[in-house]
Amino acid sequence: MAHDTTDLPNGPEDPLTELLRRGARDLIKQAVEAELQTFMETYAEDRLPDGRRAV
Repeated sequence: MAHDTTDLPNGPEDPLTELLRRGARDLIKQAVEAELQTFMETYAEDRLPDGRRAV
């Protein structure tokens, strides 16, 4: 009976891949924050009938 001793990696250990992933996460974070800021500015003056902010 043959024994399989192949070790499968849990994930990429390549430094370039990790750098690219970190950069992609940062870009997505910046885009989401910019979108939220625009949304909040667009609706900042909207009020509910009782005077509270709508957003």
